[in-house]
Amino acid sequence: MDSVAELAAAYDRQVGSRGFGARGDFLGRAGPPAERIGTVLRRFLPGQGGMVLADELGDLTGGQLDALIAEQCTYCTKYGLPLEWDHHEGLRADLPMRLEAAGFKPQDPVAVMVGDADDLAAAEGTRARLPGDIRLRPVTRRAEFEAVQELMRTTRPGTDWEWLPDALEDWLTVPGDPCAVVVAESEEGEVVSAGWMRFHTASEFASLWGGATLPSRRGQGLYRALVGHRAALAAERGFRYVQTEALPTTRPTLARLGLATVRMLTPYYFTPDMA
Repeated sequence: MDSVAELAAAYDRQVGSRGFGARGDFLGRAGPPAERIGTVLRRFLPGQGGMVLADELGDLTGGQLDALIAEQCTYCTKYGLPLEWDHHEGLRADLPMRLEAAGFKPQDPVAVMVGDADDLAAAEGTRARLPGDIRLRPVTRRAEFEAVQELMRTTRPGTDWEWLPDALEDWLTVPGDPCAVVVAESEEGEVVSAGWMRFHTASEFASLWGGATLPSRRGQGLYRALVGHRAALAAERGFRYVQTEALPTTRPTLARLGLATVRMLTPYYFTPDMA
């Protein structure tokens, strides 16, 4: 079994280095290309917002880093768009202080978790018996993606997830990093849980995204079953590892299934009206 250090190194080398191409959220969708701004990679999508990915900031002086941060704030203020900048233990320790001084607000930490695809697919917790009125199945049509969008709106309010059907359609057909979408569906055809994944071509990794379940259906093993089902898809396609970004609510479940935390990300959000 790989050590956490080995998993972290494989993740950084094969996934972290792919930039926005490794994402399965709105920043991974088709649109304007990312820009290289000095030592960071920046991408904004119209009407949505943007994100900064930092490679290495250690060579910058404090004043240079402050100027780099200020430049990003000025850019998104000009267009009235929010900006996310993630910090992790591999980046310089004074970055959070400097982001907050510029008006960024820290959010709940996100755990980057990695596990062996075969082990995860076979884990006891992912193979629990589903409720008798539920089936898992892959979906590929626009109307089905819109049902997933509605589920996300219901379970994760605060955004309309307008970008999701277009993104899923695009990811399903792109030659690099293709996508699979899986739903848990009731006998009446209601989507009660869903998740998607991306298979990162020329790497050993597939990544898990989504994973939402209706409140009335939680506690029935649907989330675990979707994780195991997608891990099996990854293993069948020859991918060795499964990777995800886990919120505090899902991290304990994923840890019990065998995924290891290889990186802790703290997102910092800048919104022009917060500065």
